[in-house]
Amino acid sequence: MKKKRKIHIFDTTLRDGEQSPGASLTPAEKLKVALQLERLNVDVIEAGFPAASPGEVEAIQKISKQVKKPVICGLARMVKKDVEAVKKALKFAQNKRIHVFLATSQIHREHKLHKTKQELFDLTTKYIKDCRKDFDQIEFSPEDACRTERKFLSDMVKAAIKAGATSINIPDTVGYTVPQEFKDLIKYLIKNNPQLGKKVVLSVHCHNDLGLAVANSLAAVSAGANQVECTVNGIGERAGNASLEELVMAIDTRKDIMDCYTDIKLDEIIKSSKMVSHLTGMIVQPNKAIVGRNAFSHESGIHQDGVLKMRQTYEIIDPQTVGLKGSELVLGKHSGRHAFRDRLTTLGFELTDVELDGVFEKFKILADKKKYVFDEDVERLVEDVVSDIPTVWELVHMETRIATDETPKAKIKLRVHGKLKSGSSKGDGPVDACYRALEKITGIKVKLTDYSINSVTSGKDALGEVRVKMKVQGKEVIGRGSSTDVIEASVQAYLRALNKIAAHIAKKPAKSSLI
Repeated sequence: MKKKRKIHIFDTTLRDGEQSPGASLTPAEKLKVALQLERLNVDVIEAGFPAASPGEVEAIQKISKQVKKPVICGLARMVKKDVEAVKKALKFAQNKRIHVFLATSQIHREHKLHKTKQELFDLTTKYIKDCRKDFDQIEFSPEDACRTERKFLSDMVKAAIKAGATSINIPDTVGYTVPQEFKDLIKYLIKNNPQLGKKVVLSVHCHNDLGLAVANSLAAVSAGANQVECTVNGIGERAGNASLEELVMAIDTRKDIMDCYTDIKLDEIIKSSKMVSHLTGMIVQPNKAIVGRNAFSHESGIHQDGVLKMRQTYEIIDPQTVGLKGSELVLGKHSGRHAFRDRLTTLGFELTDVELDGVFEKFKILADKKKYVFDEDVERLVEDVVSDIPTVWELVHMETRIATDETPKAKIKLRVHGKLKSGSSKGDGPVDACYRALEKITGIKVKLTDYSINSVTSGKDALGEVRVKMKVQGKEVIGRGSSTDVIEASVQAYLRALNKIAAHIAKKPAKSSLI
């Protein structure tokens, strides 16, 4: 049986990832991320670009003192002051690597560097040889490799290996290549430099400008690359880098066809994602693979039913593998009875089929009004529908009119013992107008002694709960109503109190104070 290859994970969240606009980290924050990357069990941490600032050197030194297991790497241009800055930054590191780079594509040679091919050969040879005095591990990147002439690129790689490079990284600097093209390039380089992927680490660093960073990285791995450079949440310059979590989970999930593995601790993925998002301020998009809020969430009734019967029907990854507690069935307008009943059971409600029908009908009405139906919403629906208080007064329709230059008006229609009754009134406000209209319809005089509104759930479409305390025929009664419309919730609370009174009178109880 063929032995599987290990793919080394080179994490550049603290270097390339931090170059995302607005994602700068303090030395203390960089250390915090580095310690989490150590728990994630990455092989190499590219801790920064030391020549950028004294604070960068300080941060890398802090990391080097406390992070022991991964190799700590610093980036340098082929400039003396950059190399000296890396030496200073990594002086405390137990396992260290210098990463030097030099652009090789024609567009970079002519418009950025203004250097000939021979000058690039000479610089590469000189600086890699100089680095050997202080570093056992030297990584060389021919910047913009994918737009470099293939023969020249291969010759540059050969020169770097001869000078002493222990790792060769092939960067798709501007996210220009596509999987088959990149795979062919990696094969070509290995054919012309057989040490690659064996004695010399063959790495790839793909950007996501065309959304292909992970796909290109996987194509390179299948062609023989044995190190991938990536970032947590895929952050990085412009459209970002290859996403660590997507790459690692693709290798793990499709182990049936991949001849490789990583040593990443998968259950640390979510924790790492949340930490990086929090510290950089870069929010993870909801539909982001593996770590997005919706990655293991289901709202479609068909999908929810399938997941409840067998998770693998719609999930190719067990959410617990990456550090989540489990899947989330999001209640919304697309949810079906199976998911709704399952949520009721989770919340501790055991309803009859008739009760379930009533609550589910109310749920569908609520779900049309708001994006997400929370557990608190469901609890209120059950309380409102499943009750031993008979519905004498039932709201059928209500309208309110509010204008800056007019007195608020309300029109309400109720069902009473199967018959419809309507009424309208003006008031000091929309709630007062509704309550006056209700008095006209019911003919019952009410004294409101307390009125309060609370938000049951969060968001603009939050479910509001209204609580009223009123005196009716000398008795004090409490009513509660809930809706995304606080005016409707106010009417429901009022009617709930009246229905309590009706039930109380029907049972002819002894004198009581508060119902």
